[in-house]
Amino acid sequence: MPCPGTISGLNLPGGNGIRIDTAIYEGYTIPPNYDSMIAKIITYGDTRNEAISKMKRALEETVIEGVDTNLDFLFNIIRNPNFIRGNFDTSFIEKEILNYKKEK
Repeated sequence: MPCPGTISGLNLPGGNGIRIDTAIYEGYTIPPNYDSMIAKIITYGDTRNEAISKMKRALEETVIEGVDTNLDFLFNIIRNPNFIRGNFDTSFIEKEILNYKKEK
């Protein structure tokens, strides 16, 4: 869901195998009618496991203060054993993430 507001703190990851696509900056105000995607983090490596490892580090380094983000949701995905093994399909979020939250 869109989360309008002003970004009061920002730290985006970088380095080899990490790409960030965004136009946000500290002090940027996200308007209420803005698309809910304010940034895209892309990682790549020689293997799937290397790319996943880089994504874990990138998510750990990402700080976006002042607005709600989906970083916790992304951590749940990237740490999921079935995702790590490449065992997923279009029902992955519903089966692995949403149902898991209901059980807890």
